[in-house]
Amino acid sequence: MNEADALPIRQDPIIDKLLKKLPKEIADSYTDTQLQGFRIALGDRTWAKHFIDNRGTFSFPFVRLRFFYVFLLGKNKRAYTRREKHASMLMFVGLVLSFIAISILLGLFILYILKSAMGIDLLEGTSLGIWDWFRDLL
Repeated sequence: MNEADALPIRQDPIIDKLLKKLPKEIADSYTDTQLQGFRIALGDRTWAKHFIDNRGTFSFPFVRLRFFYVFLLGKNKRAYTRREKHASMLMFVGLVLSFIAISILLGLFILYILKSAMGIDLLEGTSLGIWDWFRDLL
């Protein structure tokens, strides 16, 4: 028996939060049996607090629509399905490969700029034009 089962149903944190969102006359109309049913249906869902929980709304000038955003960050306590595990692994591998590719390209770019700045010409009469573009940029 857990702590929530020892409390009267109306003092259960989940049921209490639910009842506070309802008008008083509706909240008072539920019997304890009905509230027990709600508790079973809602399970152990506790609407946990997240490390970062940022929610808000915004609108653009001259547009009648309002938009909302939710940014949550915290430890994931859900169990993954096989499909979710597969998708998660693919995304992780994709991110790692992207990071490696971008790092290699950035490293080659820096080496090319350093080579050109020192005046080293590996192939006479050929240029990618990157050094000229970089010099013009600065």
